[in-house]
Amino acid sequence: MRFRTIALTVIVFAVAMAYLESACVVYLQHALAIDPDRLFPLRSGDVVGSLVAIEVGREFVTLVLLAWIGCVFGRRWVDRLAWTSVAFGVWDIAYYAWLWVFIGWPHSPGTWDVLFLIPVPWAGPVWAPVAVSAALIGFGLAAAHASHSGRPPLVDRRRLATAVAGGLIVVLSFTLDAPALMSGEMPGWYPWPVFVAGMALAAWAAWTALRAGDLDRHEASS
Repeated sequence: MRFRTIALTVIVFAVAMAYLESACVVYLQHALAIDPDRLFPLRSGDVVGSLVAIEVGREFVTLVLLAWIGCVFGRRWVDRLAWTSVAFGVWDIAYYAWLWVFIGWPHSPGTWDVLFLIPVPWAGPVWAPVAVSAALIGFGLAAAHASHSGRPPLVDRRRLATAVAGGLIVVLSFTLDAPALMSGEMPGWYPWPVFVAGMALAAWAAWTALRAGDLDRHEASS
């Protein structure tokens, strides 16, 4: 298949998934009388408290479906990871976009949200996961296109370790408040310097892997 056809298919799939998930969230909020503007502090009567097992399962299945679409169109593990990254990024941004269309939420990029519950609550202002998703889309498309063109990114142990470390630091920025949130407290100051450090590490690893693959192709053809 042509690169553009694959990209369009993955994007449409992710946007459709985001519609379904955001619709489910809206129905859940109405059924349980949850005000999205009063999500914090987390209370035992909220979805997070009373239906936590189902919610965790839903999040896990969502990740499985996003990984599945990446595996369908990827031939190598790098391709699969790239398309999964694109699918995740589009899904995440479209999820917030659909919620805004449906209920006018989030009100601004600074609105706080519960991002995940696995294995502890992740929380942060909406701009942070959107920034992560934008980076996943950009680097994912670049990596998938490079691989499709015969110059796949060169992912060695150093770059892989750096990317994983950067990702874990970003996750840390979302989970530093987890103990307080689980105790029913309000989220505090978002540690954006930690977030920026993690993003910088992961972006460096992705960029150098792309550049190394490009240089390797030029050297092989010369």
